[in-house]
Amino acid sequence: MAEATPPLTPMTLATLMGRIDHEWHTRNKVFDLPNARIWQPDADVDLSFEFLGRPCASPIGPAAGPHSQMAQNIVLAWLGGGRLFELKTVQVLDDLEIGRPCIDMQTIGYNIEWSQELEVPQSLAEYVKAWMALDVLRHWEPLRDHVGDPGPHVFDMSVGYDLAGIRSDKVASFIRGMRNASTSIDALRPELTGSFAEFADLDFSPVVSDTLTLSTFHGCPPEEIESITKHLIDEHELDVIVKLNPTLLGYDTVAGIVNDELGYHDVSVKESAFAEDLQFDRGVELIGELNQYAKDRGRRFGIKLTNTLVVDNQRGFMPDETMYLSGPPLHVLAMTLLDELATALPDTFTIPGHAGDVMVSFSAGVTKDNLADTVAAGVNPATICSDLLKPGGYGRMAPMLRTLAKDIAAAGTGDLSGYRAERQARAEAAGHASVVAEYVAGLRGDGADPYRLAANLKLPRAVDHELEMFGCVACNFCITVCPNDAFFSIKSLEGMPDRQQYLLFAELCNECGNCMVFCPEDGDPAQIKPKLFTDPDLFAARDGQGFLLDLAGGVRVTDARADDDARSLVQRLVTADQGLPLQETP
Repeated sequence: MAEATPPLTPMTLATLMGRIDHEWHTRNKVFDLPNARIWQPDADVDLSFEFLGRPCASPIGPAAGPHSQMAQNIVLAWLGGGRLFELKTVQVLDDLEIGRPCIDMQTIGYNIEWSQELEVPQSLAEYVKAWMALDVLRHWEPLRDHVGDPGPHVFDMSVGYDLAGIRSDKVASFIRGMRNASTSIDALRPELTGSFAEFADLDFSPVVSDTLTLSTFHGCPPEEIESITKHLIDEHELDVIVKLNPTLLGYDTVAGIVNDELGYHDVSVKESAFAEDLQFDRGVELIGELNQYAKDRGRRFGIKLTNTLVVDNQRGFMPDETMYLSGPPLHVLAMTLLDELATALPDTFTIPGHAGDVMVSFSAGVTKDNLADTVAAGVNPATICSDLLKPGGYGRMAPMLRTLAKDIAAAGTGDLSGYRAERQARAEAAGHASVVAEYVAGLRGDGADPYRLAANLKLPRAVDHELEMFGCVACNFCITVCPNDAFFSIKSLEGMPDRQQYLLFAELCNECGNCMVFCPEDGDPAQIKPKLFTDPDLFAARDGQGFLLDLAGGVRVTDARADDDARSLVQRLVTADQGLPLQETP
């Protein structure tokens, strides 16, 4: 990717809604998510909870990261059952050069991307587009039988990483624009046309978000965390969550869990990061102080566990010297930290066995297998990142919720609060102070097996074949592991190899590398599969093969960096019966 070009070019609301209409009526999919993977609430089990006092219909959603950056990301997560959206962190520096590839999910999960890849005004526009799209889709008749009564959802902002940046006009305008998006909403109404024209005058709430999770990242001093939180409460009248780092446990504890207990001897925990980060005792004080500060001003306060763990890059797949660990070992660390904080701050948190008012948000290695235990611990919500980067992608969310509902029903309860009470009673009967304490004892004892190295060594499947532009094993992995929905498939034309052909919206691909990790064949799908452009300037600025499309009056390939045969095949594919899932924008 040429450094002078933006990594992502968002689609207009009109284009996104046109894609939804086309794909639903030709493929029974929305952004390639099959209708069977759309979550519909179980009428007999109530999975709702309150997020800082705001109702939310399910306890999961995408964590602040690659799955909550663009409008189509958020729509996909909502269809999968997410109802709490931790929007990707926005900061004043919005022209970062992030190394590529930036995601490595081959085993447990690492990344080097840590902030938005859009300009700040673009981030605001994406979140408003998503806000409007969800309101439209909950009313759209073709989806009604699939989503049922979807219930309420919450958008939670995230900003970082220092007070000066957050005070800047750029970030302050973003926050104000999320608090009152009336101007943005009115500007987007004309883009609701065709099948969605009836919703152009819908009464969209102008308050896209009035809660915020502060991303302290790594090395943020306690006085900065305190000042930022107070500024957000006082200046913007927000309820605030502060994201904490696993380094609060201390180097010896973290290295002992990761390297010794779980067996990840190849993970080099970065000891210098611990001295630079918030220390446990000061963290305990800060939680109490900031909670009281918020309460005195009629606001709510919470904590988020946890950020990723800083480690040395010894794998060589991504370019930076430092990378950030996630997945199974982070789950053990984050739960251990929750147990330590709960012990140090009795009756502070809104978790079973406590009578406090500090909400705990959680994101660390959440999967279908541990979601029930995670929410039983009292966290609100349990958001997901690493698991959505595995094959199945957003389609992994609905099975999580269905499994959780079954576990709640099997416990003889009908909602989350009843389930948590039942699990707390069980924990106490087994001699534990709380569900958290019982769960952590298992995670660091006999129940640790799914989190140990031995359980996470399996590499993605592979076949001995070079990936080609046309024809492949048609596994769909490139579609499902892409957080941005950059890939799509089209039924092969007569005489073409294999049943499906895979193409790429180049403007939605940030070359994160995740499709390359999971592609069974030898090659990078983001570079080898046909790259489609609709922006002539971007097409001219990028290198490698590509096909420039003109959408006016029918789809035409107007220019190509490819041979004549490839150009002809792409033209025929995008004008086939099911065709390109794009329409001309106004």
